[in-house]
Amino acid sequence: MSGLLGVYRLDAAPVAQSELAAMAEPLRPYGPDGVGLWRSGPVGLGLTLLATTPELLAEPQPVVHAATGCAIAADVRLDNREELLAALGPEAEAVVGDAGLILAAYLAWGVEGVARLRGDFALALWDPRQQALLIARDPFGLRPLYYHWSAGRLFACASTVRSLLALPDVPRQINEARIADFLVLPLEGIDHTSTFFSAVYRLPPAHAALITPAGMRLWRYWAPEPQPELRLSSDDAYAEAFREVFTAAVRSRLRSVGPVGATLSGGLDSSSVTAVAGELLAEAGRGPLHTFSGVGPDPAGCPETRAIHAALAMPGLQPHLISYAELDRLMPQLSALSWDLEEPFDDSLTVMRAVAMLAQQAGVRVLLDGGAGDVLLGEGEAVARLLRRGRWLAAFRHLTGLRRFHRRRRWVAQELVRSARLAFTPAPLRRLRRRLLPPNWDKREAEAVRDSVISPHFAAQVRLGERLRQMYTCFGETEGLLSGGQELARALDHPYLASGRERYWRAVSPLGIEPRDPFLDRRMVDFCLALPDEQRAGSGWPKMLLRRAMAGRLPEALRWRVGKEHLGWNFTLALMALDRGRLEFELSVGMNTIVAYLHTGDARRVPWTSLDIGDLDEAETVWDIGHLAAWLRNWTDRSLWSHLC
Repeated sequence: MSGLLGVYRLDAAPVAQSELAAMAEPLRPYGPDGVGLWRSGPVGLGLTLLATTPELLAEPQPVVHAATGCAIAADVRLDNREELLAALGPEAEAVVGDAGLILAAYLAWGVEGVARLRGDFALALWDPRQQALLIARDPFGLRPLYYHWSAGRLFACASTVRSLLALPDVPRQINEARIADFLVLPLEGIDHTSTFFSAVYRLPPAHAALITPAGMRLWRYWAPEPQPELRLSSDDAYAEAFREVFTAAVRSRLRSVGPVGATLSGGLDSSSVTAVAGELLAEAGRGPLHTFSGVGPDPAGCPETRAIHAALAMPGLQPHLISYAELDRLMPQLSALSWDLEEPFDDSLTVMRAVAMLAQQAGVRVLLDGGAGDVLLGEGEAVARLLRRGRWLAAFRHLTGLRRFHRRRRWVAQELVRSARLAFTPAPLRRLRRRLLPPNWDKREAEAVRDSVISPHFAAQVRLGERLRQMYTCFGETEGLLSGGQELARALDHPYLASGRERYWRAVSPLGIEPRDPFLDRRMVDFCLALPDEQRAGSGWPKMLLRRAMAGRLPEALRWRVGKEHLGWNFTLALMALDRGRLEFELSVGMNTIVAYLHTGDARRVPWTSLDIGDLDEAETVWDIGHLAAWLRNWTDRSLWSHLC
């Protein structure tokens, strides 16, 4: 992904070249192929280029329309180029790249043109005729966009917070409520806008904004909505229809000027993306598909590692493997990436950074993944909907199968009761119960304090109970049982999805890597929003539709694998052992800074013995505290560690 920046001096002061250059400097790792800067009076735009598509390589940015003076900078990969070119007709004859195509769409349809875009994008477009700056972000937040707005004075936007803070006009005041969100981890997804700085915001996914001297207008241009239920003749027909849409989504993400890679875990989602991508590249004579995997040192004792090796038996793949026992060969770069974070939330993404480093070493800039498969193909409360429709036996069989898959005991009866209560409790009774027994937010706050390391005084200071209520009431409660489409639409709209994609972006993009997720293709989303519950649940297997669709493409042992493991924490533990000196340093130097946020007992002790005996909960706490201390120090005194080194 390229690095985007924009500045609009609302007081009409001219933008200085030095300001744009300062903002571009932190973005260079994200766009190592060149810097394009443009300014005109009170406005400046820029892009640090990561040339991942032929169109990006052929189209210097920012793009300026000579006749109108309109200009655009965009971090973009469009999936519907042909559709837009056909709709624009002769107006688009001179268009080369995706940014120019967006500019042509704006000139034809105005701000409404944003809703016609399909793909991953963040953009800033200046219209001197209206003295207006348009910014927009793709529907699922695959490209980040942060902004600062000071009414009547300054508007600035960029792909990273660091770029914005390079402007002296942007205050560096830390948003301490976000520190509380880090210490009480469920609160990471409290909203779509918060950052760790009080004067910096995230533009929500599927939103656009128009900034003029008169003010800022923010609106949503698209929202996921349930589709008319898709009715096909058989399970095989659904599998074939899914395979067609999924293949189109993967094909769109293979557009690249260089080799394409895929992150390959032992899970069904990434393996399916890998299988289809490898097949398509082989058909086009562009193979092999590079795969990048984090594995354990002993396949015999690690189901995830065995599953990865089973996936690598598929044709057309060129594997690259890294074991958590050999992370020392990625040091010291891995350490530097781990400690110099945009946000503390990113402290345990070691395996992602490791595979991205392998990709960088292999000359691969595009990495496919299956990150949103769990959201898009999750069954949600499908069992309750089966019960409501009288399909008790199907619901029972499905839960029995899930018990086997997840290796749970004494779970089916409990889940049947819960699902039946959800299915058959009348809405008036549900509302009466909430009125008579409202949530006790003081109790929930006390439980959050008890179960985390946050200081009770700090929790009260940031009104932790109100933040818990904001998250759970806005995104958790409903009037009753939703349809499958309604439930999926809510899941796609939840801040957790965007937060997860943003974390992944922050982990790999500093290495000049562009992540692409076929499961977040609009065609895939619309298809899954229309699926009936019989295709979501009832078989005893999660994601049965994907399993059917991958028949003949995935090894059978992988397609019917039972259970699900993840090696992410093993990688972070291995890095912790290699980086013990840095962790000790950050804890000792930063303790006075972070003690106000933590239980005194947790802040004052450093339980190294627990790391030796494998107390994972204690180790994770120490790692988190150390990275919070490092993050705070990075924004105050960055010289101390480098001097000691």
